[in-house]
Amino acid sequence: MHEDSPPPRSILLVTGLSGAGKSSILRILEDLGHEVIDNPPLGMLDEIVARAEKPVAIGVDSRTRGFDATTVLAALSRLRINPHLHAQLIYATAEESVLLRRYTATRRRHPQASHGTVKEGIEAEIRLTSPLREAADVVIDTSDLPPPELRQLVEARFGQWEDGRGEGLTVALMSFAFPAGLPREADMVFDARFLRNPYYDPSLSALTGLDPQVASYVQADPDYAAFLDHIDGLLELVLPRFVQEGKKYATIAVGCSGGRHRSVTLVEALAHRLSGTQTQPPAGKGNNPEDFARGSWPVVVMHRELARQGRSSWRWANRPGDGASAGGSPHGGTQPKVDDNPA
Repeated sequence: MHEDSPPPRSILLVTGLSGAGKSSILRILEDLGHEVIDNPPLGMLDEIVARAEKPVAIGVDSRTRGFDATTVLAALSRLRINPHLHAQLIYATAEESVLLRRYTATRRRHPQASHGTVKEGIEAEIRLTSPLREAADVVIDTSDLPPPELRQLVEARFGQWEDGRGEGLTVALMSFAFPAGLPREADMVFDARFLRNPYYDPSLSALTGLDPQVASYVQADPDYAAFLDHIDGLLELVLPRFVQEGKKYATIAVGCSGGRHRSVTLVEALAHRLSGTQTQPPAGKGNNPEDFARGSWPVVVMHRELARQGRSSWRWANRPGDGASAGGSPHGGTQPKVDDNPA
């Protein structure tokens, strides 16, 4: 595309499981400047996009007239052929127990359970939409996301298209526990379980990697520094290539046994490094936009298992456009906790 051409217009197809927060995501995108159309007939998707003059977010789910996963994917493929569009598929999901709880609280009828239980409806919808989940550019699991954090997550990934600043890469650093499952959205996963575990120290077990005592304990492992340097070096190699590939969001996950000590310590250390400044580029690097430059990446920090324990789990370490850390101390930053469902 010519350098003077406008950036491609954002087209977002938002789908997923009923009760997983699709409507909330659409409302956030509308606040961000997208024209939102929820559940139009699938045959009208091309016409809607052709008539729109700004970024568009289209809700598509099992209630949509003529819904079929194959038809949705065919429409998405047609949109992606157009060089003036940047079409992505967002899939909203949540754990089955969470969806059951939300439907119990709202007493709504599940769209796939007209003659059965809510559980049967959820299972049917999972089967019906599984091809969309597999093909999704972004999978958003709202199981542990209160509304403010869901808004921050959507803003981080899709809030910069309208003014043309969305060409950059946002880096998400996530800690997690391996027994609780791999993060579905992770692009790269690192295993910190070989490091010494503060869990077995009675004075540290109840603390987390956000506490200096735990961080010092983990950092005292003789292999900690080398492991951190190797991850950092690999990111230095890979992140610029992600930019070249056109990725807008990269999730780097670090796991340990409980997701509270070693992985949290490493994620905080990586956030500190990636959001720092660097006066000289690394060897062999110039000033091209895709070159690795510390402090130039918007960096989001997320601690999955701490969120499941009701603790603040999401913060900017480096906000878009700031060019310097907005998170302050690596142990700072809090987000409000809200009890409402994203659904």
